[in-house]
Amino acid sequence: MEIDLTDSPSATSVSTPTESALHIHKRRRTDDEMAGRRSDDLEGEDSEMPHPPKGSSDMPASNGAISSSRTTIAMSEPPQWQKVIEKTVKAIVSIRFSQVSAFDTEGPETSEATGFIVDAERGYILTNRHVACSGPFVGEAVCHDHEEVDVYPVYRDPVHDFGILKFDPSKIKYMEVTSIALMPEMAKVGIDIRVVGNDAGEKLSILSGSISRLDRNAPEYGDLTYNDFNTFYLQAASSTSGGSSGSPVIDINGNAVALQAGGSLKAATDFFLPLDRVRRALTYIQEGKPVTRGTIQTQFLYRPFDETRRLGLSQQTEALIRNSFPEEIGMLVAETVLPKGPASECLEEGDILVSINGELITKFVPLEDCLDRNVGKEIEIVAERGGEQRTFKVTVQDLHSITPDRYVEIGGAKLNNLSYQLARNFCVPVSGVYVSEPSGMFRFEGPDRGWLLSSIDNHSIHNLEDFIQVMQKIPDRERVPVVYYSIADVHTTSVAVVQVERHWSRFRLAVRNDMTGIWDFTNLGTPLPPKAIVPSTARFLELDESLGPAKELFSSMVKVSYYMPCRIDGFPKSRKYGAGLVVDAERGLIVVSRNIVPFAMGDLSVTIADSIIVPGKVVYLHPTHNIAIISYNPADIGGTPIRSAQISPTNLVQGHQVSLVAFNHNQRPICLKTVVTDITSVTIPHNGTPRFRGINLDAITLDTPLAQQCSSGVLADSEGRVQGLWLSYLGERNASGRDNEYHLGLHISTIMPILQPMQEGLYPKLRNLNIEVMPVQMAQARHMGLTDEWVKKVEEANPARHHIFMVRRTETGSVSASILQELDLILSINGKVITRMYEMDVQYDATELEMVVLRKKAEVKVTVPTEAVDGSGTSRLVIWAGAMMHEPHKAVLQQSKTLPSRVYVSARSKGSPSYMYGMVPTMWVTHINGTPTPDLDALLKAVKQCPDNSYVRVKTMSFDMIPTVLSIKTNMHYWPTAEMVRDDNEESGWRKVADPSPTLEAKANEDEPVAVNVDGDEADMDEDGGNDIVG
Repeated sequence: MEIDLTDSPSATSVSTPTESALHIHKRRRTDDEMAGRRSDDLEGEDSEMPHPPKGSSDMPASNGAISSSRTTIAMSEPPQWQKVIEKTVKAIVSIRFSQVSAFDTEGPETSEATGFIVDAERGYILTNRHVACSGPFVGEAVCHDHEEVDVYPVYRDPVHDFGILKFDPSKIKYMEVTSIALMPEMAKVGIDIRVVGNDAGEKLSILSGSISRLDRNAPEYGDLTYNDFNTFYLQAASSTSGGSSGSPVIDINGNAVALQAGGSLKAATDFFLPLDRVRRALTYIQEGKPVTRGTIQTQFLYRPFDETRRLGLSQQTEALIRNSFPEEIGMLVAETVLPKGPASECLEEGDILVSINGELITKFVPLEDCLDRNVGKEIEIVAERGGEQRTFKVTVQDLHSITPDRYVEIGGAKLNNLSYQLARNFCVPVSGVYVSEPSGMFRFEGPDRGWLLSSIDNHSIHNLEDFIQVMQKIPDRERVPVVYYSIADVHTTSVAVVQVERHWSRFRLAVRNDMTGIWDFTNLGTPLPPKAIVPSTARFLELDESLGPAKELFSSMVKVSYYMPCRIDGFPKSRKYGAGLVVDAERGLIVVSRNIVPFAMGDLSVTIADSIIVPGKVVYLHPTHNIAIISYNPADIGGTPIRSAQISPTNLVQGHQVSLVAFNHNQRPICLKTVVTDITSVTIPHNGTPRFRGINLDAITLDTPLAQQCSSGVLADSEGRVQGLWLSYLGERNASGRDNEYHLGLHISTIMPILQPMQEGLYPKLRNLNIEVMPVQMAQARHMGLTDEWVKKVEEANPARHHIFMVRRTETGSVSASILQELDLILSINGKVITRMYEMDVQYDATELEMVVLRKKAEVKVTVPTEAVDGSGTSRLVIWAGAMMHEPHKAVLQQSKTLPSRVYVSARSKGSPSYMYGMVPTMWVTHINGTPTPDLDALLKAVKQCPDNSYVRVKTMSFDMIPTVLSIKTNMHYWPTAEMVRDDNEESGWRKVADPSPTLEAKANEDEPVAVNVDGDEADMDEDGGNDIVG
């Protein structure tokens, strides 16, 4: 029977971040295609917002189409409002967009939002900055009559939450293109407004409200995310939700008086951006002029007079302000003055701004107007500090100069210059290189985000130019120290030794081009070849004699680190650590858990004697058992006294005393004597997304809680010979989002069928029935038709354990699936009663097996051919539209009843077309534009015929056998097609096939490494550290 191991203390938890009180109103597509809202608490109180259930109104259309339709005007609206709305909705568009790469404060994602046309002739759409994206943007707008046009950003403000998209008005054929006028001066307290837009991803919604405030300070959404500042926000109660970002706030005359931006999760309060600076920027863009923006790197907040008095505002100054502005109730106060900024030597936090260049300033609009008009010029600032007026001369800095417009991609990570946005949040100088996507070689221990680099290989890093120059001089695979710190904790400096990765992903610079709307890539050169390995010698730890002979096994144990640049075969991590056992020191063969080495694509490092790190190679992946054989070059370790572990010929049984020799959770060696409590056939629960799990195993459990703290080790007898392996098994992901791991023992005899051929210089050629079995006790078996005669045979065959095995699953497409049936009870194989899992190892060498099974209470004799199994695992990958596809791996064949195609979607990258239009892992691709795609060759041939930037009809079949047709728009600039095949002659073990993409740019990049860093659908975002380390 299946053993429920869900409550095992070895389960590893994955933390889930909560969402808080304020949110930005874009509708973000999550991995499971459900909408989520981004929010961060202004007050610091966490309020978790549940996701809507599948099938709710927040689900996107199955083909990825934007949920937008003609709006029906409610008859309850006053007649004047009806006419206004009927006119304005024609200028409102729904926007589906992706930020295709992590940049600055945001990661890659796909969202839906709203915008509205502000210049019908030139084709300009106004929306939010967090919609126009600070990073690479791909998107389209759907008009009121459902015509779709491509859009791209021509401007996103460095600080304020607005951006301007451009489209080609001539592409709209069936509707008159109209625009909405911007009238910020019409925003008044008490006026009735309508927020018209794409609310919660639904059709255009109309929400009513009244403006209650004009002078609210900008909302704070969190620390490591985008925040507006140095502006007022309007406030109203209109209860908008995800997807309404960028909606116009309309008055009774049909003018836009504000721009919808964010809201509160705890109340029906919404925040609108005033349009004063928006209108100025739009005018400059319409005139073809650059939008000048100035800054003194100081954040101001509006404080009422009672607060400014407490800060030391003099009566004379207050009187001056009140007389000059009779309706004024407050002044601007310096909240944050950035170190090393233009005002850092003169202004201080708490200073009250009085005037600039002789002009009294109490509002944000005149403040920004003054700064924007004086970029590069010196201004005179009068401020009051503790009742004393002070006058300063400050040079206004170009705000665009401290707003990053480029990033570097290397080793799976993305990095850009630290932005004014983040520097202001933490009051640090605007200097340094920020890791916007901490992945691959720059995935450090600790929080997922917020890292700044100080130095690499002892070279200081101040900006991207420094970073590029340093990285260009470091050979591929070189291990170098990286000094870094968190922007949230500048007092703590950390160091990590990382391995440079230039062979899986590109090293290139992306620079924003506002004329074309795309980011132009520049290759930063081919990597320097890896240095030749210089053999080193080290000594193993000398442990106390009281530990007995088993302590000598530490001279046969190594630590293994595996970096996987791509999520394939459903595996949820990008880096794994553990221990391995050297089983042949002469040939450098090591046995390790497949939870550490799940497939053969990655960088394998072997640490010997905690001193020497040498590269490793995946040699063999066992198709059913949780073991893999890896190797290293013995010449690389010089005279290090590493030994082959001695293997005991005696199988463990219940009650045997053994020594557990392992590394604990702190990677410290432990050696203790314990007792085998049980040896039983178990079934590791399968995961919803198929991934490798050990099957058909007799699991060993121990009488010590310390065993659950050790993920890798061995079980030894009194003479120090190995009787079993202690391994970590990857199980299922439960409803709380945790991946369960089980720590269990495995008989050492399991490895012999693959180890013995290797020791003879041969590659293992195992054969397999391709079935999964589970134990059935006699009480159950009797009711299924087992006779007393067979019960007696079972009792004689195994006095210690009375059970037989039932076929739980047959592998789809296997020969055995046409002969054996699920629920068959296996009585004998080749005349032998089978009561132990290892007795089924007879299948490894036989071409066919004579079996007696009990089927529907009748004994049936069958001859079952075995099939050759390959120990290389997945050996060919195709990346198209950001989706990773390969042939169905073994776990898929085990869990699926049918095989619609041999093109299986294993993972997808956030922000890619596949993510944007609804292709999800565990789908099969069966047709491209009506052409069948039974295999990867047919897929490549079909996609090669698809023009760039065009919609492709992709017919898919879900894992539950539900057909779906998706429309996926290709983008070869960001997501070129690539093919990777395993090739042992290549240094990395894989070779990139000539890019089948038809674009000239793709052909020019054929010799570059292919970027294979693709996030799996179940990607665990709380990964085990980067190069200290995924889902």
